[in-house]
Amino acid sequence: MTNATSNTSTAKPETAAQSKQMILKEVGAKWGKFSEQDLSALNGKDDLVNQVVAKYGLEKGQAQRDVDALLKGRQI
Repeated sequence: MTNATSNTSTAKPETAAQSKQMILKEVGAKWGKFSEQDLSALNGKDDLVNQVVAKYGLEKGQAQRDVDALLKGRQI
């Protein structure tokens, strides 16, 4: 009998907080008018869409498409 152990990945899965921080960095990189305070105060995708509309003067439909493209199904 061999004593083989499974070679599972040693990388730890992202925590929700790490995932949110990564997303917020991406948001800040795409939309530079967001301050750190603005980013930390975001309460979900709809809030982000509304903030993009307010800060950039985009139509809501365009802002929604841009946010959806950035988030790629992820949640804030």
